[in-house]
Amino acid sequence: MIRNRSLKEKSLKEMITSVQSGDEYAQNYLLKTYQPFIAKCVSEVCKRYIDPKKDDEFSVGLAAFNEAILTYSPERGSSFLSFAKLVVKRKVIDYIRYVQKTPIAASLDESYDEEQMENPSEIIAVKEIYREEQEALYRREEIAEFKEKLKMYKLTLSELTEISPKHRDARDSAVHTARILFNDPALKEFVERKKKLPIKALVKKVSVSKKTLERNRKYILAIFIVLSNDFVYLKDYLKGVGK
Repeated sequence: MIRNRSLKEKSLKEMITSVQSGDEYAQNYLLKTYQPFIAKCVSEVCKRYIDPKKDDEFSVGLAAFNEAILTYSPERGSSFLSFAKLVVKRKVIDYIRYVQKTPIAASLDESYDEEQMENPSEIIAVKEIYREEQEALYRREEIAEFKEKLKMYKLTLSELTEISPKHRDARDSAVHTARILFNDPALKEFVERKKKLPIKALVKKVSVSKKTLERNRKYILAIFIVLSNDFVYLKDYLKGVGK
């Protein structure tokens, strides 16, 4: 009881740090406390009610949540629960696809003796197709998550395609501005709380006019959202841009 009471007094971030330092009590406490959260994440993937005591998918989700605890880093820029939700969903999707395509999925993990195979190149092709399918699933999941984040800022994916800067220099400038927002704790907190740009403060930090900032406001906010979350594929698009 005393141990549980002391854990409840800690923040989620503090408990995760304790777990990563080897605290098994905190680890078991988090795994038990967040079972409803895990079940909800798994249910969203499976599109049905998940019984923690009966459904194998829940066990997969629980293991994924534990993995998220052990691998989470605040430096990722996203909250732990956002990160954990993504990890749980991806692991459950992997599991479902494995179960649905057992013959193919199982073959991908076996070691093959090329001398005994009629056409080794076919195995390579199957592996490549499977990898591409997995990546496509992850991208769709990421885009869905991105759309939900955009809603919080009253933005939509469709309008972003219309208002994105047409010229490379303008896009670089907008991404650079978004990076400034993300890397400045005060400005980052303002955007996350107000869901809008701190135009007056930004004008003092960037080399573009207030008019330009206002014109690219939605695009800058969208890039800020990407930087603030664990979006692997969307962040890959931004590598080297706006530095």
